Amino acid sequence: MKVLFIHAHFDDYEFTAGGTFELLRRKLGDQLRARVLICTDGSAGHHFRTREETAKVRLAEQQASAEIGQFEFEHLKLPSGQPPREACLRVSIELLAALWKSIRDFEPDYIFCPPVVTDPLAGMHVDHVAVAQAVREVAYMINVPHAFIEEYPADETKSEPCKVPVIINTYDTYQFGQHAHDIAIDVEDAFDTIAQMSWCHESQVKEWLPWVGRHKMEAPKSFEHWKQVLRERTDLENRQFGFKTGHATEVFAITAWGEIPSYEQIINDFPNIVPKFSHLKKLRLRLNRWHNEPEDS
Repeated sequence: MKVLFIHAHFDDYEFTAGGTFELLRRKLGDQLRARVLICTDGSAGHHFRTREETAKVRLAEQQASAEIGQFEFEHLKLPSGQPPREACLRVSIELLAALWKSIRDFEPDYIFCPPVVTDPLAGMHVDHVAVAQAVREVAYMINVPHAFIEEYPADETKSEPCKVPVIINTYDTYQFGQHAHDIAIDVEDAFDTIAQMSWCHESQVKEWLPWVGRHKMEAPKSFEHWKQVLRERTDLENRQFGFKTGHATEVFAITAWGEIPSYEQIINDFPNIVPKFSHLKKLRLRLNRWHNEPEDS
């Protein structure tokens, strides 16, 4: 299995899918290739470091997290060779082309990415919205080999088919008020790994996130303190979803942007799905409809 996480910022992975990827790694071992693709330069997320220094620090932090999580890390580069600028991300031909190439080069079975905002009352982060919309827009083009031939020249007379992945939406804390999910995964067994990976992003969890105020987060003084802060964060998200559990949980929604999976595929591929916190009946009916199958099959 190959899984690809696509998001805007260094640290988005650890807070939305890091536990699930870790459980997949433990389940599949060498049969799993996991990659994290970050789509901005990371230069805006600080208050006393320069943009240039911030970008360098955050890139190093993500690389450190990748070593702990044992996943491949890729920094998205536009056709110009530069990563997109943080806080300024927009859906453009260049962004679509870069995503298209990265996805086609890796050929994942699953893509995890942020959801598109549909509720006008929900909050948003502009970079998250751009990544979500760009993945959705480029999805059909994944197996269209001439879609971005001007940006990435190739022999147009020799084309190979490219696997189209199942595309899954992660939870997005910025879209408060819009929380739709199909499956909830208990990632408590991976909590320590999540804590270690996220602690790598010290410029964020110790400096930026407490300062910016949006997350109402206490600045941790040590790794053990950070685990307490992280636990408070996971407990808060559980309450937002109405989950009565003391376990860390990650939630996902299955889209029709790419390949449409069967219900059995989702159930068999993903470990630790919690039925009472998931919407499995609705998911089965929806996937059956998308496959033009009887609803009771």
